[in-house]
Amino acid sequence: MNASRSNPLWYLLLLLGAVVMLFPLWWMTVVSLMSETQAKQSMGSGELLPVPRSLEWGNYTDAMREVGTEPWSGFLDALANSIVVTVLVVLGTILSSSMVATAFARIRFRGRNGLFLVMLATMMLPAQVTMIPLFLLFRGLGWVDTLLPLVVPAFFGSAFFIFMYRQFIAQIPEALFEAARIDGCGWLEIWWRIVLPLCRPVTAITAVFTFIFVWNDFMTPLIYLHSEEQATIAVALNSFRTQFGGIEDVHLLMALSVITMIPCIVLFFAAQKQFIEGLGAGAVKG
Repeated sequence: MNASRSNPLWYLLLLLGAVVMLFPLWWMTVVSLMSETQAKQSMGSGELLPVPRSLEWGNYTDAMREVGTEPWSGFLDALANSIVVTVLVVLGTILSSSMVATAFARIRFRGRNGLFLVMLATMMLPAQVTMIPLFLLFRGLGWVDTLLPLVVPAFFGSAFFIFMYRQFIAQIPEALFEAARIDGCGWLEIWWRIVLPLCRPVTAITAVFTFIFVWNDFMTPLIYLHSEEQATIAVALNSFRTQFGGIEDVHLLMALSVITMIPCIVLFFAAQKQFIEGLGAGAVKG
């Protein structure tokens, strides 16, 4: 087994896979450093491996300045909105999902298993099925063109992350919960003092997945946010599209795309250890 793992063919396949996965990022970065003329020529000719003739670092400042109708304010507003929405959604998802999972894993009540199966069944519903009913609901509440439709649903839990938390909490020894109850702790205090600290690997996975999804989400903000002041980074990228459906200033679009990817990359490397531990936690029986 060890000999097969040391086979150079495995390393070659892993290297090939890494190249394929990193190629779009490399291509996007290269185009972002091109001049406007060279970028249009490369796009028109379909050049597979473009090389910039000169490194145009000013494309990044130009891209941030060109977002929206007013210089800089469009990008700064979109950045602030994305940060607010993403942070609140990550916190809401972690708190609500872990709390619901604690109830499903440790609190015995009538119909617990049936409710858990119903919750899991909601994962099979495509987002398009609930898109129109949710829009009508939020419009009736007067929340359209505000950040509330993007943030509030996160505080009602996510079926996928509730399932992950429940599987992890079920492995925690019952003696810890019994000792806490003997000391007079209620379920909320047990959840805050015992469950959350022990669920750090799952919390890291939840935070990374939720952050990446919400930060890059385009459809939901496009539906609910109509004014430029409420736009997020993903919606702000749409300002580089022409009226004919093409892309103008492709080098600036690629530069802004690189900028929007930086927080996701930094977060992943910062939480890499906890993230990998969390992926393997579900495969180990306690």
